[in-house]
Amino acid sequence: MSETTSDNLLGTYLKHRRVRLDAAAFGFSGPRRRTPGLRREEVAQRANISPTWYTWLEQGRGGAPSADVLDRIARALMLTDVEREHLFLIGLGRPPEVRYRASEGVSPRLQRVLDALETSPAIIRTVTWDVVAWNRAATIVLTDYSKLLPEQRNILRLIFCEPRVRAAQYDWESVARFVVAAFRADVARAGAVSHVADFVDEMCRLSPDFAKLWADNDVRSYSEGVKHLRHPVLGQIAFEYSAFAVDGRPDLGMVVYNPATPDDAQRIRKVLVARSDG
Repeated sequence: MSETTSDNLLGTYLKHRRVRLDAAAFGFSGPRRRTPGLRREEVAQRANISPTWYTWLEQGRGGAPSADVLDRIARALMLTDVEREHLFLIGLGRPPEVRYRASEGVSPRLQRVLDALETSPAIIRTVTWDVVAWNRAATIVLTDYSKLLPEQRNILRLIFCEPRVRAAQYDWESVARFVVAAFRADVARAGAVSHVADFVDEMCRLSPDFAKLWADNDVRSYSEGVKHLRHPVLGQIAFEYSAFAVDGRPDLGMVVYNPATPDDAQRIRKVLVARSDG
């Protein structure tokens, strides 16, 4: 009977990943290689585990592996984040613990998605709430992020430390409480708590309001809702906002603010046209 049957999903997956690798690229070339990919003992060597134990895993005889073993095998097989997650799901029945990784920016394709939203302000933010991409409508309605230094393009920094942004909120206290609670939930979910420790300390020094809200330890989900603004040019304006995950980019999230009424959209369009003509 085959060692890798439909009942041995982990073994089947490990073998398929193993045979797709180029042995020569890992320094395992030789004249007597009759099968493609890495051998079992070579994967075990790269993962620093017993060859017998790895063989048993492929054969479905090893029992449930530990998370540490799966993590080492994932590195040995050069798995992508999605492949690593799949390995944990079939090996342990759960995804791996979150590993925070700083954002590397957005692709041109993702920027084009933002740009296609003509009258809907849209931004891409990291799990630590740094804005890394935006469209023209966002520069008019929210903030012209291009005029800020990268370290200043943080939503919490703008909400608590920028008087113009604070004054634009209909109910600043409710907005501030919400963003602090949602920020806390996001960084914890992403495993970035230690990464933002210095930023949180700085914000507590800069803003007593932030320090007070941070001490409350509230958490909330940032998904969808209605946002009202007092805009110096557009006047009172409302948006329905939605937050989206970016597939394949756990470090990023998209937030889109759709004008609540056709009149709101038309006012934004007029400003866009006026600035283009100017």
